[in-house]
Amino acid sequence: MAVAKKKTARGRKQDRARVAGGQGYEVQYEAKKTGKSAPAVKKAVKKVGNARKRVEKRLGR
Repeated sequence: MAVAKKKTARGRKQDRARVAGGQGYEVQYEAKKTGKSAPAVKKAVKKVGNARKRVEKRLGR
């Protein structure tokens, strides 16, 4: 008999702390949130890495 796998939130918090520069929806979300353009968000991700806090700081939020 198979045992049901327990669902956990492991990894979700880490995922929210990052901006995937190659994912259009994440770039658009961050652009709308900060009031900047999508290319500006991509440029910030390339410059400072994909940590959401650093990207937002770079974009002046």
